[in-house]
Parts: sequence; C-alpha cells; structure tokens
Amino acid sequence: MSAYISFILEIIGTVAFSVSGAMTGIRKGMDILGISILGLTTAVGGGVIRDLILGITPPKTFQNPIYAIVAIGTALIVCTPWMQRLFSKRQNYYDLIMLWMDSVGLGIFTVVGIETAYSVSTDFSLFLMIFVGAVTGVGGGVLRDVMAQDPPYIFVKHFYASASLIGAVICSLMWEPFGQGVSIIAGVVIVLVLRLLAAKFRWSLPKPGVGTSDR
Repeated sequence: MSAYISFILEIIGTVAFSVSGAMTGIRKGMDILGISILGLTTAVGGGVIRDLILGITPPKTFQNPIYAIVAIGTALIVCTPWMQRLFSKRQNYYDLIMLWMDSVGLGIFTVVGIETAYSVSTDFSLFLMIFVGAVTGVGGGVLRDVMAQDPPYIFVKHFYASASLIGAVICSLMWEPFGQGVSIIAGVVIVLVLRLLAAKFRWSLPKPGVGTSDR
C-alpha cells in the first residue's frame, strides 16, 4: 500500500474516532477542553500504543502534528451549535452516528495497525500482525471509555473487539497471497459489516451466569 493511501486511511480513521470521542464527551457534560482531549485521545490512542509495541519512537502522532490537529479540529466541529441541534432532535441520530463512526474507525485502524506491523518487522509474523491490528483498533476506544468512566466497549458491547480480531485475522491471512490492497479492503469491510450486523441483530459473546445466594 502506498504511503499516500495509508495516510488517507489514517486521516479518515482519525476523524471517525475523534467524532466518537467528542460525542462521548458531550454526553458526559464535559467542557470544550475535555471534549477536545477525549476526541484526541480516542483518535490517536490506538496508534500510540501500536507504535510503542513496535518500538517506533517517538510515536507517529508526535512526529507529525497533522493527526492531532485533525482530531482536535474534528472535536471542535462536533461542539458547534449546528451539530448540537442535530443530536438533540432525535436520540437515534446520536446512536447511529456513534455506531458508524466507531465502526469505521475500528475497521480502518485495525488494518493500519497490521500494515504498520508488517512494514517494520523483519520476518513475517502472523501473530504480531493480528495482535497489533486488534490493539490499534480497540486501543483508542478503551482509553476513551476509561477517561469517560464508562465500562470499555471491548468488555460489554456487542461484538466490538471480536469484530476487530476477526478482521485482523482474515486481513493478515490474506496479506501475502492476495497483496496488501485487497487484504486492507477486505479487513475494513469485514470489521464494518460485523459491527453493523452485531448492532442490528444484537449479537454478543456468551456471558457466564452469576449465581445468587439466598443467605
């Protein structure tokens, strides 16, 4: 994948995750600074974790300020009165936008993580690509939820981390046989489709029952 396409994907993912972070901040009643920080953390958090795992120092976020600028700018746009009127009209607007932004960001950052792991590793390591891809995908969302004092999506929401993991596995397995371009498209589509289907049909992983005592 060319550096230009990789950059475009990262910008799209940055915007998507920044929107989800900013919307969470608004729901929590944060001020503009808090909303901006939450949007920034959600957008770049997974990438920072990825780079630290891969030994890329300083992380790309600090090498090129464009990611932080885009994330903060997006968060500030979400704070505008026009956007607030849109969210206040109907609750399902908020839920739908949140679902799409979170799903798009998850899919894009999962495959970007895989591409980064492949580009810096000396030997093809399937486990490394899958692990880094999933961590990149869910990392920003985990930081967002922790900072907003919410239970992280990966522990409670329908098929969130599972979608990233499945997409990472399929993308990584296709990487060498089919090439990077096809693998990346497949990975993003699989994660996005799984997230949307999970939301529609309320898919979730089995949860063990919790016993109660009469005493």
